Amino acid sequence: MKQLVFVLCLSLIFFSCSRNPLKINVSGVSVNLKIKHLDADLQSLNKDQIKASVPDLKKKYKEFFDIFTYQMIAIGGTDQENFPELLYSFVSDTVLVQKLMPVVAQKIDTLRLRKELEQAFRHYKYYFPQKEIPVIYTCISGLNQSVVIADQVIGVSLDKYLGADSPFYVRLGLPVYKRRNMNQSRIVTDMLYSWAMSEWPEPSNANNMLSQMVQEGKLMYFVDAMQPELNDTLKMGYTKKQIDFCKKNEASMWTYMAEHKLLFTTDRMNIKRFTDDGPYTSAFGEQSPSRTGNWIGWQIVRSYMKQHREVNLADLMANQDFQMILNQSSYQP
Repeated sequence: MKQLVFVLCLSLIFFSCSRNPLKINVSGVSVNLKIKHLDADLQSLNKDQIKASVPDLKKKYKEFFDIFTYQMIAIGGTDQENFPELLYSFVSDTVLVQKLMPVVAQKIDTLRLRKELEQAFRHYKYYFPQKEIPVIYTCISGLNQSVVIADQVIGVSLDKYLGADSPFYVRLGLPVYKRRNMNQSRIVTDMLYSWAMSEWPEPSNANNMLSQMVQEGKLMYFVDAMQPELNDTLKMGYTKKQIDFCKKNEASMWTYMAEHKLLFTTDRMNIKRFTDDGPYTSAFGEQSPSRTGNWIGWQIVRSYMKQHREVNLADLMANQDFQMILNQSSYQP
């Protein structure tokens, strides 16, 4: 009996240590998520309606309408005399936009998108009960920006998530490493990551390699908290093989950066080698993924939060002492 109790105690200890503390029950958290589909409204317009519809569109879509017309499709604003003609010219473009519309309708499951966003923002409301839930806007931008952020606004261009093999992306000559993450499974993660960047922007003291790595690690930990059930491959935008590479070579990558005195370098080109997107990290060979510095920063932050269960997500995101996070992380790859 004593042996049985001992084994059960060990099992409970193991379970409590291995359980992901971010996997919480948020079913009781209510969110009033608003999603507005500019792409659907624009598709329904004909040439005779467009001029009369512009004021209603601007009223319905508010700030995002200007973001869309100025930034995403670059036709300017409604104060221009020929604005309705320019907008209709974009909507009726048979070379690209008209071809994109039916493919977006076929490839993007908007019901799935809503469910994933609602679940993510339940977690957001759980950790940040005082913060407002942003309004979500979808659009077709003609393969321009993927995600745009403004005050209480997240806009997403659905035509940037049609799948790695989409002929639109192949014809554009986009490299495989970029196309791999242009699918529906990445939409919510991209939106959450971009939202975190706007809510907790990079501070002025994030000027060396280590601070950049930990800052990225914080953003990724935010994604962890919003999508705790999601596989790390989707969160990071890596293949399984690339995740396995990072796990297998984590210690040697960390040692390389330390021995080459890279952790405290402020040289922008050196930092970009380990934090920017690309086919691979040149220092670690063609089998490595890019952004390995970001991946290590993520593991540092995970280790820090594991060591300090008393620190909540809001405290972490507000913490700009990157060296302290490393020092107190007990990070030992």
